[in-house]
Parts: sequence; structure tokens; C-alpha cells
Amino acid sequence: MDNAKRLAVLGLGTMGRTLMRGLIEAGRDPKTIVGTVRRKDAAESAAEELGIEVTLDNAAAVASSDVVLLCVKPKQLDELLTELTAQGALAQDPLLVSIAAGVSTASIESLTQRSLPVVRAMPNTPCLIAQGMTVLSAGNHAGDEHLDVAEQMFAPLGRVMRLDEEHMDAVTGLSASGPAFVYVIIEALSEGGVMVGLPRAAATELACQMVQGAARMVIESGRHPAALKDEVTTPAGCTISALLALEDGKLRSVLARGVQEATYAAAGLGRSTNGGFGGQQRPAR
Repeated sequence: MDNAKRLAVLGLGTMGRTLMRGLIEAGRDPKTIVGTVRRKDAAESAAEELGIEVTLDNAAAVASSDVVLLCVKPKQLDELLTELTAQGALAQDPLLVSIAAGVSTASIESLTQRSLPVVRAMPNTPCLIAQGMTVLSAGNHAGDEHLDVAEQMFAPLGRVMRLDEEHMDAVTGLSASGPAFVYVIIEALSEGGVMVGLPRAAATELACQMVQGAARMVIESGRHPAALKDEVTTPAGCTISALLALEDGKLRSVLARGVQEATYAAAGLGRSTNGGFGGQQRPAR
């Protein structure tokens, strides 16, 4: 990210701090970053940890910045943007990058009452170890140059993808909620290993490395997961026997439905913000 651009990070929680650590480690000058928090003790802690300026004044931080990263919860975004607009803090038309789940760029644009460039981003928690996945979507007034700035912000934390905003609630349901699903799978696989005699620590390490390796195989080979599965599944072998048991338990359907449910929930998060959200709605039953 261009060191000539001043960056304001509103909400230095877990993700806000993670993003700043990644940027600084990638060469961003800490002197060009200002962050905000709600409490003085949190400001002192964040400033000491990151080596950046931290304030309690959102409007002052934004007024002096070219790029504003919105890291507050969806339900807090309405109040925050209304406050910034009322105080004239957005008069310089900064780029707004929001990680608020379920809140559309159109909703953010409406709240600011300006034709601001807005980019919606959805990172996930593996960004904490620079193995994350972030998806970006541009608002009505954002172009490729704005997406480039946002991508430079998230690239140090893992992979970055650009998609149309209509997909963002589904991205939240799969990519952002997905790590929790995988943790449950790893836990279950580990329990299976313990059940057949493995020490718990060994079972957990085996499950984790297996999941990581299998995922890398899909990414690096570019092949469909089904094709890779078939290579492991030899005739009359132990794998096909286990796969049939998993199918009996409807594992495939349960995981797919989990993504579907998380997507509907993500869409609902934006309803409190000016009535605008990404678009996935639960079908009638």
C-alpha cells in the first residue's frame, strides 16, 4: 500500500490489529497509520503493540486520511457513518473499505450522503497467521484503482479474490464462517483417531496436517476435489468403505446446508444498517 496515502483504521479489534500488523510487516510506515478505539486503556495498548497513533476521535482520524478501513461491527456502522457525515469528516472523499458482514456498499454510500468510493471486504480468521482468504467487491463509485489499494492492504494476510457484490453474503457463509466448520471436522477426525487407539496429540496433529495437505493439493493441482478423492479411493479398500458411511450420515448435505444457513444469517446482519444488505434471502418453506 502506498506510503503516501494516510490510513485510518476505525475499530482496532482483533481483525483491525491483524490487518495493521500485516501491513507494517509488509513495509507500511507506521507513521502513516492512525487507529481508533473507544477506551483510553485500549488506545494505549494498541499504540504500544503496533507503534501507530491511536485516538478516541473517529472524526479527527478520518479527516486527515486518504483511506478509511471500517472494522466496527455491522450494528455499529450506521451510528459511526452518521457521526462522521454530521461532523464533515468525509469532505475529502476518502476511499472507504468496510469489513462489516452483511452491509452493502449501497447502504454505506447512502449513509455518507456523498459519492464516495466504497470497497467491501470479507476476510477470515486465518488472516491471523497470514493464511487468510479475503474477497473484495467494488461499490458504485469505486474503480479498479480503488480495488488495487484494498488488495494491497489484505495481500500480506493471504490470498485475495475479487467478486461481484451479489456474492458477498455467500462468501461470508463459506469463507468467513467456514473455518469454524473445519475446526469441527478436525475435532471429529481427531476423536475418531483416539477411538481407534491413537494418542490425542498425535491424532490432532495427523488430522490438521492431513486437512492442510489436502487443501494445498486442490489449490496447487487445480484439479476438482472429486478427482483427487477418486485417486485415494481404491477398489474394495478402506477409504470407499468409510466414504459410504459418511454418505449414510449425510455429511455432504449437512456441510452444504451449513454454508447456506450462514449465508442467510450474514444477509440479515445488514438489515439494521439503513435497510440495505447484500441480497441472499431465505426461501419460503
